Amino acid sequence: MTERRAILSGSAFEEQIGYARAVVDGEWVHVSGTTGFDYTTMTIPDDVVGQAEQCLRNIGAALAEAGCTFADVVRVRYLLPDRADFEPCWPVLRACFGEVRPAATMMVCGLADPRMKIEIEVYARRSAD
Repeated sequence: MTERRAILSGSAFEEQIGYARAVVDGEWVHVSGTTGFDYTTMTIPDDVVGQAEQCLRNIGAALAEAGCTFADVVRVRYLLPDRADFEPCWPVLRACFGEVRPAATMMVCGLADPRMKIEIEVYARRSAD
């Protein structure tokens, strides 16, 4: 039977909505759409670049708990309410994904909280040991 386990970050949203930060399903790791909240303090930066940096810290923590890294990411989805906010994030995103080159999509859409300026979702594949 394939291993399946949930990874929780401690975000209040996970409890309130009923989801996990990530799910490990065998060799696959599905990281939920992750925003720029610092889940220990439930605070969020005002600027989109600061939020993107925090998103990546949150995702990095989930990936580490799943036994992988950003090098294992095969797909990334960027969700932003304002398309003009995407380009300022490029240097941060390139620093994280520039060598990995996952398949990527950027979508303009509303997010759950008006303070949220970016949400990032990733899929990773764990290496067989």
